[in-house]
Amino acid sequence: MSSKAAVLFRVAAVAEALSWAGLLIGMFFKYVVESGDGGVPVLGMVHGVVFVVYLLTSLLVTKPLGWKAGTLLLALVSSIPPLATWAFEKWALRTGKLDGPELVAHGGTGLFAEKGEPVAA
Repeated sequence: MSSKAAVLFRVAAVAEALSWAGLLIGMFFKYVVESGDGGVPVLGMVHGVVFVVYLLTSLLVTKPLGWKAGTLLLALVSSIPPLATWAFEKWALRTGKLDGPELVAHGGTGLFAEKGEPVAA
């Protein structure tokens, strides 16, 4: 899982989830607590930028990580519900989707491979 594409995707996925969380907190203060803007204009812009970065990153890492169309679609759809990109990233790590098609050749770790199980993806 040490490929640059996997690291880039993981950073983008977590950043997108955190920007969602920040926006939700800001909206809580703006609409529930009614304490002014609550940073919503700034947090909204930050989330919008990070959202687009996540979508582009998902499209860019598809080929290097050997994702099929279903995995890509799941990655893109996970950008819509709050914090789902983080959940997708954890699932992708656990299932080897971040190891890429040539795990050993590109320095993947195979963290969740069972003993005696072939490591190649």
